[in-house]
Amino acid sequence: MANKAAHRKEKYQVKWLMVFYISLLLLVSGCSIFASAEVDTTTPQSPSELIYSENSVLSQSSTSETTIITSTPTPTPTPSPTPTAKDIVVSFLGDCTLGQNKDLGNADYSFLNTIGTDYAYPFKNAVEILSADDLTLANLEGPLTEATGFREKEIVFKGSPDYVEILSLGSVEAVNLANNHSYDYWDTGLTDTKEVLEGAGILWSDNTTYAIYEVDGVKIGMAGFMFPWQLEPIYEAIDSLRADGCEIVIISIHTGVERMYEPESVAVNMAHDIIDYGADIYVGHHPHRLQPIEYYNGKYILYSLSNFVFGGQPWLTDPDTAIVQCTFTVDLGELIDCRLNVIPYSMTTTFPGNDYCPIPYEPGSDDYYGVLDKLRWSESPE
Repeated sequence: MANKAAHRKEKYQVKWLMVFYISLLLLVSGCSIFASAEVDTTTPQSPSELIYSENSVLSQSSTSETTIITSTPTPTPTPSPTPTAKDIVVSFLGDCTLGQNKDLGNADYSFLNTIGTDYAYPFKNAVEILSADDLTLANLEGPLTEATGFREKEIVFKGSPDYVEILSLGSVEAVNLANNHSYDYWDTGLTDTKEVLEGAGILWSDNTTYAIYEVDGVKIGMAGFMFPWQLEPIYEAIDSLRADGCEIVIISIHTGVERMYEPESVAVNMAHDIIDYGADIYVGHHPHRLQPIEYYNGKYILYSLSNFVFGGQPWLTDPDTAIVQCTFTVDLGELIDCRLNVIPYSMTTTFPGNDYCPIPYEPGSDDYYGVLDKLRWSESPE
């Protein structure tokens, strides 16, 4: 009996164990089935959305595979235009007589005996200014010659041919010879003067021979006339210099009445006509006095610059003079502007008398403003 009871108990345990494992198997299988049957609750996509979605995926995939990162190119800067305008500074001086009247050569106070062989002396107080410009033009009044035959008149000037070095050391590059003393020693004296000037490399001009000075690619033309009674020769000179490519044309005129502080009406009309025809500046000499500066039709007229280094008069009655500088602005072959600068001077360091060594007046002094008044020139902006 005991063995049967034990057998039934063992059989019962086996049965329940089988039921437990079967139940466990069914539970696991049921969870898997339930999970696979879970309903998708998202909103269905339309066909167009599906297409867009697919294209987006393709696009993103394609981009990720082909995009190449490159740096942004630096733009090439536009080059600035190369400046072409050029400023050319020309200094103008009054009458320069390097010598003396024929009757004064032996006097202690003559130019000859005052200067000796110190050829740097006459321009020593001006050379710093004149050497800083582009061109200095003076009126050379009197021949440089050893000739002895002279014209019979009251005042006859001449100086040694060696005095050409005074001009060179003074930084004077050009002179006008159209005046009433160039012919004091006839053809010989004038020819000698031209030769010594050319030998020193100094340009000269008159009514038949024009001069051209070139600086920084700009051509400056010069011509001079003495007591002109008709304008056609002056116009021809202007045309000739323009035809030769001159961007700046300077016309020197030796005319007027000595010791007069105002130009005559005929001189004013002539100056206006010369500027109207095409000259870029009018430079006057002969009165031995300063006369007003006029700004006319966009150009300057210097009616008279008086004297500068003047050996022709050992007893000066009016020593006032000036270095007048004009800055010409040239652009692409055309003169587009001109500006004037006036530097008041005395012809001598001692007055009364004349030591033939010009010196600048002290700025702000009565003498300084006296020169500006005679020129009717203001230092205020134009």
